[in-house]
Amino acid sequence: MAAVTGWKGMGAETDLLVVYCTASPEEGDALARALVEEGLAACVNIASVRSCYIWEGKVNLDPEALLIIKTTRDRFGALRKRIVELHSYSLPEIIALPVAEGHQPYLDWLARSVG
Repeated sequence: MAAVTGWKGMGAETDLLVVYCTASPEEGDALARALVEEGLAACVNIASVRSCYIWEGKVNLDPEALLIIKTTRDRFGALRKRIVELHSYSLPEIIALPVAEGHQPYLDWLARSVG
């Protein structure tokens, strides 16, 4: 059936993750490039968003870059560590969601492409 590590079939999770991370608009491109070049991510989509959040008791509404990062469970620890090292925020958003299903050729490529 599938070459994706951990593939369990329809409706079951794979060993693939989609990770969300926000960054300043100025650093989003560099962060994405570093993660891909270092083999921590197969692909990073970068979208311009506005984030509303509470920080130090104040409500903020700021432009940010939303990084949608595709990686594997095996690489997540290293990816998280690298984001923290490179990120300008003292508390970067790093949220990982499991991939349940997808276009199989793409999932296979993703799994092969991550270091």
